[in-house]
Amino acid sequence: MSVPPLSDASPLARAGGRADLAPDLPLVDSHCHLDGDRFDTDRDAVIARARTAGVETMVAIGTGDGPPDLEAGIRLADAYDFMYATVGVHPHDAAKATDETWPELNSLTVHPKCVAVGEIGLDYHYDFSPRDTQRAVFAKQMEIASTAGLPIVIHTREAWDDTIAAIRDHWTPKAGGIFHCFSGGPREAEQVLELGFHISFSGIVTFPRATDIHEAAKLVPDDRLLIETDAPYLAPIPYRGKRNEPAYVVETARRLAELRSTTLHNIARLTTENWRRLCLQRTRSKS
Repeated sequence: MSVPPLSDASPLARAGGRADLAPDLPLVDSHCHLDGDRFDTDRDAVIARARTAGVETMVAIGTGDGPPDLEAGIRLADAYDFMYATVGVHPHDAAKATDETWPELNSLTVHPKCVAVGEIGLDYHYDFSPRDTQRAVFAKQMEIASTAGLPIVIHTREAWDDTIAAIRDHWTPKAGGIFHCFSGGPREAEQVLELGFHISFSGIVTFPRATDIHEAAKLVPDDRLLIETDAPYLAPIPYRGKRNEPAYVVETARRLAELRSTTLHNIARLTTENWRRLCLQRTRSKS
């Protein structure tokens, strides 16, 4: 899949141009859950606000409510020309996976709007699925993503060491990946970077007490930086406590610019280029 240079209209050109966008501030919300019922009454308006704010691309995370439905993100991406999707089984839903899940997931990786497998990983905070099941499902999805030549999108909560160990044991980093909603500090950031991953910052980076995350945000190299909302969760300041939505990703970008002593435009440019390079300029391997 060829990718237009940043100066081009990119996916929005196919939706009738960018007259409704802030023309000098292209943004990518690399992780949002717009399929959820919290958007059922105003989804189109939410998406329109994002475009007006300069969000040229949104990535619909396709974990939904878990198996057997694996197409939550694909359905949204098919409905909007400027939206892409992931497919995968969230660690919360690992116990729902069956033998039928894997051929279905594998078939969805070839969908033209599918750009990653995720979010996948380990969550020991809630333990909605047994930990051994989470680890097995995580490993299986890394195998599928590797075969498909797709990046992986990592969710980890209170399972850092096991997550890192699983990646080292099962992931071939040829397609790269994203640690989404990064909530670690400099030590964790260095581990992630050593493994070849991109780091995506959410609205948490705008919280005043998130000092470890602030320090991590300063050290991520320009070419590994991404931004996201994780909407409807974790709205940034000044919207904290409200339902999050993709338009608010600009506040995360603004805070990153402050922390990294650069401009909002530069953060928008870097994170958009990085997402395109990771998720669009890739070769699908079926070996």
